[in-house]
This record gives sequence, C-alpha cells and structure tokens, in this order.
Amino acid sequence: MDTQELSARINAYIKENEETIIENLAQLVAVPSVRSSAAAHAPFGPACREALNQGVKLAQQLGLNAQVEEDVVTVARLAGQSGKEIGLVAHLDVVPAGSGWNSDPFTLVQKDGWLIGRGVADDKGAAVLCLHVARFFALLCQETGKAPRHGIRVILGSDEENGMGDLPIYLARHAAPDFSFTPDGSFPVCNGEKGLYNAAFCHKQSPSDFVLHLEGGVAANVVADRAFALLKAKTAAELPAAQTGLTLSDTPQGVRLDAVGKAGHASTPQGTVNAIGLIVNYLLKNQLVSGAEQRYYQLLQALFSATDGSGLGIASDDGRFTPLTVIGGTARTENGKIIQTLDSRYPTSTNGEKLTAALEQKALEFSATFSLISNDPPFYIDPDSAPIQALLNTYNQVTGKSSRPFLMGGGTYARHLPNAVSFGMEEEGETLPDFVGAIHSANEGFSKTRYFECLKIFILAVAKLMDCDL
Repeated sequence: MDTQELSARINAYIKENEETIIENLAQLVAVPSVRSSAAAHAPFGPACREALNQGVKLAQQLGLNAQVEEDVVTVARLAGQSGKEIGLVAHLDVVPAGSGWNSDPFTLVQKDGWLIGRGVADDKGAAVLCLHVARFFALLCQETGKAPRHGIRVILGSDEENGMGDLPIYLARHAAPDFSFTPDGSFPVCNGEKGLYNAAFCHKQSPSDFVLHLEGGVAANVVADRAFALLKAKTAAELPAAQTGLTLSDTPQGVRLDAVGKAGHASTPQGTVNAIGLIVNYLLKNQLVSGAEQRYYQLLQALFSATDGSGLGIASDDGRFTPLTVIGGTARTENGKIIQTLDSRYPTSTNGEKLTAALEQKALEFSATFSLISNDPPFYIDPDSAPIQALLNTYNQVTGKSSRPFLMGGGTYARHLPNAVSFGMEEEGETLPDFVGAIHSANEGFSKTRYFECLKIFILAVAKLMDCDL
C-alpha cells in the first residue's frame, strides 16, 4: 500500500472512530489514577490498578488481545511475521489534580476544540491513541489475511510519574520490544534525555515552635504552586505584612500563611514561582526564625534561589543537553521536622555521585541531613539511525516542517528500554488559550484537532518502522 492510499485509509479510520476515541479517553480520565499505598495486586495503589484494568477493557473492546502483566502494566499485542516487535509505550497514572481547576479534573470536558482533564496530555490521551494504532493494523490484517512484518506491543504503565518503578518490574521477566517509542514528550523526536535525580533535605532536629507546620506541592517533579505554613502567633496583625503571593489569616491553632505561586514541570522550570520558596523568603526576610531553624531555611532558600543549581553549587552544562535544572517539589512536616524534596535534571558533564557529594556537603554546612531517593543517568541515541529517521520523516511529512531530533530534560519510559525514544505528543512553544493548562497544571488540555493529527502521525510512523530492520 503506497503512502497516499495509507493516508486516505487513516483519514477514514479517524472519521469513523472519532466519537469512540473520545469516549475511550473519557473512560480513562475518569479513573483518578494517582499513586497511593500498595494493596493486593496493586503495588502502586488501587486507583492505578483500576486504570490498568480499564486499559485491558478498552483494548478488548477494540478487538485486541490484552491483559495486566506483573500487576504493573497493561499489555496488548498484535503478532507479526519477523518475530520482532515495535513497542508503543505510554502510562495511565497521573499526578494529583491539585487546585485551580475550572471543572472536575477527572471528567473529560470539551470546550472550543480542546479536550480538558487530568491525563489528557500526560499520558492517557496518548495511551488511547496507542491502542487505536494497534487496532488499525489489526483491521488491516483481517482485511488482507496477512500479519504485519513486525509485531506491535502496546505497554501501558502505572507508575511513570513516581519513579517509573513499573517498567523495570515488567522487563525483569519479559524481553523488551526491539524498538519502542513513547508518546510522552514533544515532537519531532527526542533521541536523548538528561539524568533524573531525586533527593530530599531534612532538618536534623525539630525546629522551634514558631513554624508549627509547613506543607506544599503536589508532586516531587512539579514546581509547587500552593503551600502553607502554620505560625505560632495570636493574630495576623502582629506579623509583618504579607508580600505578593502571600496571605495571612487567623485560625484557632495559630496564624496561617498561604502562598500561591506558578506551577511547572521540573524539566522546564523557567518562569515558574515556587510557593514554598515564597514562604521561606517571608520567614527569613522578616527574621521570624533564628538559630538552627534559620540555618535550615537558608538552605531551602539556596535551593529556591535559582533553578540552574547555582544556589546549591551544582550548576553544570555539557554543551549538548540544556544546562542542569533543579527545583523544590514538595515540603511536608513529619514529627516536627520539615522534609523538602528536590528534583534535578542533569547533563553528561556531571553525574549522580558528584551531585550527591555536593549536596551532602551543602546539607552539612546548614545543619541538615540529605538523602538520595533515586538517580537515573542520561541516555543518548544516534539521531541518524533508521528508526529515528523513520519517525522524524513521518512527522515532517504530515506537518510540512523540516524539524530535527532534539534532547530534553524530561524523563520518559524511553530511558528504561534498550532501544527507544520519545515521540510526541506536545509541540514546543505551543500557545494555549487562557482556559487550558499545560501538563501537570490545572485545566490540563490538548487540542482536539492536533489529537487526531497525532494518531495519523503514529500510524504512519509505525508503517515506516515496518520497513526498518529492527
């Protein structure tokens, strides 16, 4: 089948199945698949397991063979002739809804040509498209009576947003596809990702009685746009005036200090405002804390002072990837001690060992403790390889652009697979209307027109990969 005929068949498929695809997306969005405590057959919580079950149900409704495997992923397969497989890898878990929504985060809303709901852009929308890519080729098989050259394996995970613990569990007992792409980044195609580094600072001893509680952020990889502190004071009137983004209010337990910032993904923190940082700056500027407590907040201030890591002495740039970034994600109070997480995306000019050494020393200087949570090194694949060129040429063909592969700071499943890249669905620099938010933000949304364009790109790309010797 030539490209023109294939393109026409894809257009017809989209037209015939548009309502079904949107309904499938609504079914997945309705599951609040935020990670929680483990349960039987649900290592990442019941809601994430329910999303996997829903993924199986949708795949079977589309005529695909599917099942939950190792309790961590949904897998749907279409057999091929070569014995090799093309992997389409997305995830069904989401970050917490957070605040600021104009509608129920877990009810799909259509407004002025936009699809809105938690997970629409990251990554349930892509998961639905992956299933429909497999279905498209399954229907071709039924029509021709001939299997595709390579098999297709759709893998839908349940823990991408919280450390990607799912895929290693699955891959420990199952061979990876021969080449995979995950539609969990941006077009045209990303052939390398920065290192992912997660850690936390904690005060060595319980702080003074003045800050009774500090809490903020929805996830470690999201700049906190909401935070609050409970301060030991009788009334707000006896405290210094609140600065921009802060409000003081009286409560029976003390004075509550609320902060509102601007959220953003940890990989692209430029232009964000960390709400926890606003509280820290207020406490220090007005000399409301002292001694060891003051030292700890000074450490946090160093973290929040610059997203390039210069405040902590870990700035780095290799000239290939973008420079290192670091954010403070969540703050919580446990047994009177304040724990602050940090998320860094780093280039090849540094490594996890160097970051740990520098941050341990910085914590020591400020009478705090440091703990490493996870570290995944960066990866890079030759952009001139045949599979990557197949994806790139497809994207350029459909869009009329002349784009080149790029590198990024976000982390996707591609780093856990032996031969994989991220491919879509976001467009860098895309302008969103006022009522639509970016991934990990309130009112997360995706253009309906572009959504179906993505499906066409993915089907055409898989067709090109069929011609590659994987």
